[in-house]
Amino acid sequence: MNLRAILNERFSRAFEKATGEALPPQIQLSGRPEFGDYQANGAMAAAKALKQNPRAIAQQVVDAAEVDDLAERLEVAGPGFINIHLKPGFLTAALTEPPITAAVTPEKVVVDYSSPNLAKEMHVGHLRSTIIGDAIARILEALGHDVIRQNHVGDWGTQFGMLIAYLEESGEDSDELADLEVFYRASKQRFDSDPAFAERARQRVVALQAGDPATRDLWQRFIDISLSHCQATYDRLDVTLTRADVMAESAYNDDLEAVVADLKARELLTTSDGAQCVFLDEFKGKDGKPLPVIVQKSDGGYLYATTDLAAVRYRVRVLDADRALYSTDARQTLHFRQIFAVAEAAGFTGNRISLEHQPFGAMLGRDGKPFKTRDGGVVKLNDLLDEAVTRATSLVAAKSPDLPEAEREMIARAVGIGAVKYADLSKNRTSDYLFDWDQMLSFDGNTAPYLQYAYSRIQSIFRRGSVDPSDLTADVLLAGEAERALAVVLLRLQEVLEQVAREGFPHLLCAWLYELATAFMRFYEACPILNAEEPARASRLALCRITGERLSLGLSLLGIQTVPRM
Repeated sequence: MNLRAILNERFSRAFEKATGEALPPQIQLSGRPEFGDYQANGAMAAAKALKQNPRAIAQQVVDAAEVDDLAERLEVAGPGFINIHLKPGFLTAALTEPPITAAVTPEKVVVDYSSPNLAKEMHVGHLRSTIIGDAIARILEALGHDVIRQNHVGDWGTQFGMLIAYLEESGEDSDELADLEVFYRASKQRFDSDPAFAERARQRVVALQAGDPATRDLWQRFIDISLSHCQATYDRLDVTLTRADVMAESAYNDDLEAVVADLKARELLTTSDGAQCVFLDEFKGKDGKPLPVIVQKSDGGYLYATTDLAAVRYRVRVLDADRALYSTDARQTLHFRQIFAVAEAAGFTGNRISLEHQPFGAMLGRDGKPFKTRDGGVVKLNDLLDEAVTRATSLVAAKSPDLPEAEREMIARAVGIGAVKYADLSKNRTSDYLFDWDQMLSFDGNTAPYLQYAYSRIQSIFRRGSVDPSDLTADVLLAGEAERALAVVLLRLQEVLEQVAREGFPHLLCAWLYELATAFMRFYEACPILNAEEPARASRLALCRITGERLSLGLSLLGIQTVPRM
């Protein structure tokens, strides 16, 4: 149930009935309990447009509103706010409904995320795309959309000639690929220092692109090992990508010539310094000159832009997608604006798919600079996760020293990995953020450990009371203010998920989870639960069950585990 959408529909009708105009009611959450649960704030804008008194318009809207089944009272406040106080009976009934309702018109959505370069092991630079994209994919699926994950890994191009040549030189039985980073550095050193090796590498590129079977076999061996490294990291992060979701750069190779030919047929190509370029009027540099989108180099080679245009065609013509979401670094914003514009000009979009770049900022160290190792190197993603689990192990051991070792290890994994993911997801994705171990592993504030602890506290209530939560079917009574406030937060999950699905900001779900955990803690402190008299005891236990279920559900949509105790 999307409460905001229901109220928006009811008050839209009331505004039109009261004013004769289709005016937005501007439904918002109330800032304070005494102002109701929601507010309709559209009267001020309506008064300005109609040149009437805003309080008079607000009163006319109140008189016209048909909300007797939802609201116990409406009141006009201030310059024309309409405070909406929802009925406790309505809230109680709504809590019995499923927490998520499927979209009335489900869409087929491509989510393009992670996309590591297979020449190296995954590093911290891949974290944001991987976990933001995965959260968006999970949320869209929860809302009933048909999600197609696409891992557009880098597995093509000049550097793979170097890697193939070095792999061939190392021998079929070489175990050097066990550490991709070491293997890459060794091959690069040979490429830079040995002209004969560099020439063999360039010849391997030609052979690879020409489809030479022996070269393709070596290339495939490298790709398979690289992808196995990626999959191990995805599994550790509890990310839903699998090998079946890989749609690599190489997959589009056979369509690149056709992409260029179609651009030429549309008279979009211009030869500039021997390269084939598309110039569109809306893209100009600081000097006012048009910026090119180069689709074929002077030597006949293709670029990322060509591959991305081929990917658009595939997602339209083969996948028949309604939306395609791209989760990449904000530095690629201009690139994707140009790609989407060229795709539309060339007719590749079919005038039906919505192409949406969802950029994100950088992860910074405490010094405000890009996150690096102490010696200035790139941090491997698995090394980061190792440290997270190590730090969480110490934290859990200090907090709960009596837990069995196996359980402590399980909790430490959930807390450590969850802390890393949540610290990222809880920030507005368009912003840079500081990576801070102390903050992300804190049990205070908007952190994964705080939310996981709130969930485990609910489970501890059931254990102490010898209560099976599946038996808790009593109606929720909402007798006190803390109970009512918790119920209103619980019922906002659908509207939050729909907004995340629409706009691509997982931090909105994090904010709701934090608000829910905070509301539960207030309820826990204000209302006796196990010692309460019936029917309050059964009602409050049922409210605990619903809260625990929705905390766990919300965290699972972010790919974060809950634990029964901490």
